[in-house]
Amino acid sequence: MAVVHRTTLVPTKLDLLTAWLPTRPWYRGGAGTPRLTKAGGFRLDDPAGEVGIEFIVVTDTSGARPVTYLVPLTYRGAPLEGAEHALVGTMEHGVLGLRRAYDGCHDPVLTAQLAALIEGRAQAQDQDASDTPDREVAAAHTGGGALPTAFTAADDDEGTALVAPCGTTLRLHRVLRPAEEPTPAERAGAAHVTGPWRAPDGTRVRGTFAVLHTGPRDRSA
Repeated sequence: MAVVHRTTLVPTKLDLLTAWLPTRPWYRGGAGTPRLTKAGGFRLDDPAGEVGIEFIVVTDTSGARPVTYLVPLTYRGAPLEGAEHALVGTMEHGVLGLRRAYDGCHDPVLTAQLAALIEGRAQAQDQDASDTPDREVAAAHTGGGALPTAFTAADDDEGTALVAPCGTTLRLHRVLRPAEEPTPAERAGAAHVTGPWRAPDGTRVRGTFAVLHTGPRDRSA
């Protein structure tokens, strides 16, 4: 199990995301600097114990309305070969030293473990505590057979599409919207992942994080 260290990070994750989020096509803010607060998230374990995997939820209150984003990140001690374009930034960790934070959609360790979560082979972990499952994160898989683990990530103004060579697409909702149940379009997918976060008013809400489509992506999702 991954160990969550109680230590310092310089710069912080929110500092890195403040600079990085406005570079994304799905960012909804204006020209000003984002004002971010952590709103939730969860972790997944790397079976090899080398890569930190975190799905962090942040809310930006810099605009006319708050916007909440899902940001999958991986943390590595050594560079991820071929992923220079996906580097969010570097941090000095008080225990582990220099850590490189990557957009996890481009990291094969994260995509493989996300597939394992959907198939029920992996358990979401608490974001802030070691060896503690997060049972509020739910994955429903209605399709049969094993999922691919190799994906190519592409951002657009709706979010991020993780596309496998076979055509299977795992669509990540980067802009989160509260909904107690997945929409009909989301339920029509072969699988979906849902989870909670804290709304700007302090209430606990939940919504869909990702939807899996086994054929050409239904753009209504």
